[in-house]
Amino acid sequence: PGIYVCVKCGHELFSSRAKYEHSSPWPAFTETLRGDSVAKREERPGALKVTCGKCGNGLGHEFLNDGPKRGQSRF
Repeated sequence: PGIYVCVKCGHELFSSRAKYEHSSPWPAFTETLRGDSVAKREERPGALKVTCGKCGNGLGHEFLNDGPKRGQSRF
């Protein structure tokens, strides 16, 4: 339980309350902690490249409409 932060700069990214089980080996979240937690840019249809909102460290992707509920994203 708690807050997940950027390993590079300590910026707060996700809350454990937004974490859920997914078939991926990486942690999966439905939302960021705040609007400025991450920066996003389209990489391909349905997938956004996600970086730390403070230092730009690579965090993976946001997969649109791939969350636990219809219409939710998966980080």
